[in-house]
Amino acid sequence: MNLVLGLIGLPVFSEGGGFWYVLKPSFGYLIGFCIGTFLTGLIAERMKKKTIPRYFVANFVGLLIVYAVGMAYYYFICNYVIDTPIAFGPLFLYCFLLAVPGDFCLCMLAAVLVKKLKPIWDAQLT
Repeated sequence: MNLVLGLIGLPVFSEGGGFWYVLKPSFGYLIGFCIGTFLTGLIAERMKKKTIPRYFVANFVGLLIVYAVGMAYYYFICNYVIDTPIAFGPLFLYCFLLAVPGDFCLCMLAAVLVKKLKPIWDAQLT
């Protein structure tokens, strides 16, 4: 369920795609998004007790993966490929600290939605 919910947002990050999108700094977030979505789903499916706090942790782990991969790729592309240097401090501020509060709330919303929608989803699949 988490994997499906996560993949719904995938086209938003791709900005239309194309080969040159790979050289954009934000492409790392797309890579991180795919990895983070997979890990979120894996963690959520392997939980013994499926509670809202545990779903939240699974979502937050996926979110941290998105930011870690995205920021590393952003740093590499800016500093070594497109020659627009950025220091780690501003990168951390602009690409992590300013975005996390909103994403934190979205992780909680996703946890509640998954907890409420999973029984409906499971009933439809059987």
